[in-house]
Amino acid sequence: MIIHLFFWLFSAVLLGSATMVVTSRNPVHSVLFLILAFINASALFLIAGAEFLAMILVIVYVGAVAVLFLFVVMMLDVDFVALREGFQKYAPQGGIIGSVLFVELLSVLIGWQFAPDAPALRLSQMPGNVTNTRAIGDVLYTHYVFLFEMAGLILLVAMIGAIVLTHRQSTTARRQNISRQQQRQVSDTLEVLTLRSGAGVQELGIYRPKAAPVLLPAHEHDEGEH
Repeated sequence: MIIHLFFWLFSAVLLGSATMVVTSRNPVHSVLFLILAFINASALFLIAGAEFLAMILVIVYVGAVAVLFLFVVMMLDVDFVALREGFQKYAPQGGIIGSVLFVELLSVLIGWQFAPDAPALRLSQMPGNVTNTRAIGDVLYTHYVFLFEMAGLILLVAMIGAIVLTHRQSTTARRQNISRQQQRQVSDTLEVLTLRSGAGVQELGIYRPKAAPVLLPAHEHDEGEH
């Protein structure tokens, strides 16, 4: 009974935080709600007996990915008001794409059904000599290794695209000119001098005498004291 109660509790918090991730206007708040969603999802994995997935979700996603999202949002200082200016302009195209995706999801839900042997697989006991981590690795890196690599490639392309779009209109970001650096000669930036031992800065020609202090007249000095 207590397990069912915690299941519904974590599920409700997970759905609520996931909704706030999408609907929050502040991107920092969205990242914080995303962290809350990850923590509740890991709790659901613990209830289901998948302790390895629960720890991976906390260590990798909460400890690395979500914190990285938070740092990027806070450090890039993206003008989200300017990004939302073209929302009404592209609203019809977005509505068409959203409608297509909704129809696809609806068709999947209508045609979805349980496999004939699903109840037997759900109730079957795991072998005692196979751990949870080994079973997941065996399925992920043998049967679905191609899909796993493709998912990683898609995430990499999405990350590079987000960085390019963010820095495309940035006027303060420094850009590296590789060809100019390779064409630079040593003589352009370095001058070798032969100096005698004990040579001072005045002999080298870099001596700059201090400017003489400017003294105020006596009456102005007295007024300043008063």
